[in-house]
Amino acid sequence: MASPIKILLQTTIPPVEDDWNISRFSMLHAHLAGLTDEDGAPLFEVTARDRTAPGTPDPVLSTLDDSDFDQLWLFAVDTGDGLADEDCAAISRFREKGRGLMVTRDHMDLGCSVCSLGGVGAAHYFHTHHLDPDEARRVIDDRETSYISWPNYHSGANGDFQEIAILGDAHPVLRDDDAPGGLIRYLPSHPHEGAVGAPADDPSARVVAISTSKVSGNAFNIAVAFEPSDQGGPAWAESTFHHFADYNWDPAKGCPTFVSEAPGNALAASREAQASVRNYVRNLALWLAGQLPIDERAQQLDRELDEALEESFPASDSPAIY
Repeated sequence: MASPIKILLQTTIPPVEDDWNISRFSMLHAHLAGLTDEDGAPLFEVTARDRTAPGTPDPVLSTLDDSDFDQLWLFAVDTGDGLADEDCAAISRFREKGRGLMVTRDHMDLGCSVCSLGGVGAAHYFHTHHLDPDEARRVIDDRETSYISWPNYHSGANGDFQEIAILGDAHPVLRDDDAPGGLIRYLPSHPHEGAVGAPADDPSARVVAISTSKVSGNAFNIAVAFEPSDQGGPAWAESTFHHFADYNWDPAKGCPTFVSEAPGNALAASREAQASVRNYVRNLALWLAGQLPIDERAQQLDRELDEALEESFPASDSPAIY
C-alpha cells in the first residue's frame, strides 16, 4: 500500500485569533484529509500550522528541505514580515529537490514576503513590491473597499463563486471528468484578488486560468503553473488565498473582524460550484505530488529541448566492427 502524500498547510503569521490564521482553512484541511483512493486508504496526510513569531527563522519552514513533507501550501497572509531569509532559502531548496509548492496571497501588499522565494515568488505582483510589469494594470479595480488599493480585482462577494476561463490547453489541474465540458469552471469569489503572472524568463511557467472583474470587466490572472523541470518540482501561484478559506467556502464559518464587505451565499447554494472547488483542490494536491499527467505544453518543451540537443550533439557514426 502506498504511503499517503504528506501535505503541509502553512500560514506566514503566528496563531493570532483575529486574523487569517490556519484555523480559517479548516474546511480545506478536512477535505484533503478525508480523500481516499479506490481501496479506501487515505490519499493525503495533512499537517496544518501557523508560523512562530516573526523576526527569527521558523523551525519548520527553515528546515523544510530536510523534512518528509511532499508538498507545501503556503498561505501568505502577512504584511511583509512573514518569511525569514532562512525560511525562503529552505523552501527554495525544498522545491529544488523535486517537491511541490503552492503559494498564494491576497490584495495590495498582503503576503509580499513571498517575493523572496525563488521561482514561484516572481509570479506574484504587489503594490510596492515586485510590481506588475504591465503598467496599465497598476490601477484600482474594486472601489467598494476604499482603503484597499491595487492589485484588487473584484471577482464577486465572499461566499459567492466566479466562473473562470481556461487559457490555452487545459492544464491537468483544471480537468474534471464529472463536470460539463470536462473542465473546472468555478472557484470561490473575493472582492479584491491579487495579481499573478508567468515570469518572462521561466519557460516552465504559464498562466492557466483567468477570470473577469465584475466591476471593470477587465480580465485578470487566477493561476500560474510551473511545470516540473531540472530546476525543481511543480509549483502553483494563486491570485488569492480566499479561494481556499473557510469564509469563502461557507461564510457561516466567520471571518476576522476587520472584514467589512457583506458576504454572499451563492456557493453554498450550488452543488455544481461546490464540486468544482473540491475537485480543484484535489487535482492540485495530486498534481503537486506528480500524480497527474504533465502539462501538454511542458511535454512539447521537452521535445523541443531534445531536438535542440540532438542538433547540437548529433549521434556519432556507428562503431567499426573488427
